[in-house]
Parts: sequence; structure tokens; C-alpha cells
Amino acid sequence: MTSFRFLHAADLHLGSPLAGLARADAEVAALFAAASRDAFADLVDRSIEARVDFAVIAGDVYDGEWKDASIGLFFNRQLAKLDRAGVPVFLLKGNHDAESVVTKSISLPESVREFGSRRPETFRLESLRVALHGQSFAARSALDNLSSAYPAPVAGWFNIGVLHTCCEGSSAHARYAPCTLDELCRKGYDYWALGHVHEHAVLSREPWVVFPGNLQGRSVRECGPKGAVLVEVADNRIIGIERLLTDRARWAVTTVDVSGAENEHAALAAVESAIRPVVAEADGRPLALRITLAGETRLHGGFARDPRRMADEIQAAAHRVSPSVWIEKTKLETAPLQRGARTAPEMKSLDLMALLEGLDAEPELLERAAETIGVIAAKLPGGVFVDEAALAEELPELVNEARELVLGRLGH
Repeated sequence: MTSFRFLHAADLHLGSPLAGLARADAEVAALFAAASRDAFADLVDRSIEARVDFAVIAGDVYDGEWKDASIGLFFNRQLAKLDRAGVPVFLLKGNHDAESVVTKSISLPESVREFGSRRPETFRLESLRVALHGQSFAARSALDNLSSAYPAPVAGWFNIGVLHTCCEGSSAHARYAPCTLDELCRKGYDYWALGHVHEHAVLSREPWVVFPGNLQGRSVRECGPKGAVLVEVADNRIIGIERLLTDRARWAVTTVDVSGAENEHAALAAVESAIRPVVAEADGRPLALRITLAGETRLHGGFARDPRRMADEIQAAAHRVSPSVWIEKTKLETAPLQRGARTAPEMKSLDLMALLEGLDAEPELLERAAETIGVIAAKLPGGVFVDEAALAEELPELVNEARELVLGRLGH
């Protein structure tokens, strides 16, 4: 009986600028920035310890074109470890490291096989009777269903399809190389090693169709445990899949209901209580946390008048729970205890609260704000990262925060 095990990883995004800690100190920023590399180095070491027979990386090794060779040299150094341990690597390019995107290169060990981008390609491991089928992205935007041209399975062998794809139902990710789960299942492969979707997901078990997720969360949009999967095969059947958690720092969100808080001290005590289970779940990892204060409270006006001071108090509360928690952002979604009856239309010009109501849904205002962001981003010095897309999505929230700040400082 032939038995073997292999690693399936994807979406390393080496070189990615981790967004969302702009106000953290330099030490914190450096710690989170190094997390993606540290996660991959840890994965390589654990793969060697697990004696994997080969490794599959299903796209987006890099986050884009390199600014210098350090990222490529780091990746080569890690693959050289696998090469010395006798572990071949099968590599596919996704939308972030497509041939037209990452034009620089560093020579990789001979044991690394890279799928071509012109047509699907098959690599064979004769000793294990394993066939791997895949096609890299030629350009960032791959809108065709690449899987439809993948070859038929090699009869009597264990067949793995390697694909960077949104697959069906992954609406949170760009629709690159779209396909359906049914199409993949009908191909006749034993395992589909997917990439692109950053959440771990098992779409099917007959056959196995798996997104390992990315190795390291990069912003508050990528919360929770991150890693790769270890697959064990015996007699051409998968007998076990183990998730290997590799993230070295974690992102999380939590909402704190302060409606029952009589004073600020009580509100901060509620914040500490909400943070404790999140810290426990991070299992000792540094944690970047977004906190939302919610509920109708008499404290709303004080929060709105001086949100920066409240954010500092919440950071202090977080550090009372753990020294490794940093507040990525504090969102204020509280409301006054009583907003009073709805203002009559003819009185809105005299009621500032009513006058400013609905600004966060005003198309013209949001459009002008988005244009302003673009102008500011274009004038920033080189090397300063601004996630314009993320800011644009958060514009309604930012406008609402500005509204509450104005009202709070005017005593409303």
C-alpha cells in the first residue's frame, strides 16, 4: 500500500503591507509587518518535521512586484530548506504574483516545479504515482474558467488539481478564474488544492475540495486563526486532513454593549470583560483588536466630544488585560438615552441633529470625499501605504463618526 503526506498552502502574500496599525508604535508595526514571513518560515519547519513528501502552494506567494530582492531571497531561503530535506515544491502563480505582475525573479532550487501560464500543465511524481495538474495566471485579471481546460485524471494515480480561483459563493473575493464546485467534482481528481479565498474552507469531501486560507491575517478583515493543511493519503484515498495554524499575530473584532454603564469606569470594566475571551482565543499571539462601543447610554455625549481620549482609555484597558493587545480602531456606535420625538420637516433647519441626519448615505458627499482621498493619497511621499479601496468602503462610517463628533462637541 502506497502512503504519503503533502502540504497544501496558498496566499502567503510575502511583502504585503499590513494595514490598520497606523497609530501603533514602531515596535508594534514592525512585529505585525514581519508576521507573514515568520508564518511561512514556521510552516516550512513544521513541514520538514512532519516528513511531508511534497508541498503545493496554490498561488499568491508574493503580494505584488518587489521593491527590492529581499522578499525573493527570503522565499528562496525557505524553499532551499525544503530542498535539502528532499521535499519537492509545486508552485502556481495567482493574481497577486502573476507573470505580468511580478517581473523580477530569483533562481529557485531545482526541486521547485512551477506551473506554466499558457495552458494547463501536469507534473508527475513517479515514485508516489501522483499527478498534479495546474495553470498559473498570466495576468492579474484571469476572468476565464481555467479549470475547464484541465486534463483528464491519470488513471490509477492520485490526481491533484491546483487552482487559484474564487470558486462559487466566494463573493468577498474578486471573481478570478471562476468555476463551480460541481465542475471541479466532475473532473475526477482526488483532491483540489485551491487558493485565493483567505478563509479556510472545505467545500467538498467527495472529492476533497479545500481552501487552506492564507497563512497570516493582514488586516481586521482577516480575523481568526490562519494557516495551511497537511493531507495524509493511503492507497489513493485521503485518510486525514490536519489544519496547521501558522499565524504569528492575530486580528479580531468585538462589540461592547455599554448601555448599562452608569459611568466611564463601568464602561471600561465592560471593555476589559469583553477583551479577556478574545485574548484567550489568540493563545499568546500579539493581537490587533477593533472595538465597537454600542448601546443607548448617558455617556454618549462624552464619548463623542473626545473620541481620541476614549480610544486611549480603551487601549489602557486592553493593556490591563494583556500587554500584547493593541487597539486597531475604536468605533463609536452608541446613542443618547433619548433622542426625543422625530423633528417635524419644517423645523429641521433649526435642529442640527436632524439637519445632519443621513449624511452617511448622501451619494454626492461620499463621492466628493472619495475624490479627496485620492488626491491626498497621490501627494503622499513614496513608501507611505494608503489602502484607498478600504477607506472608500468605510466612508459612510467615517462620515457618521464626524457627525457624532460635531454633535458631541456642541453638546447634543
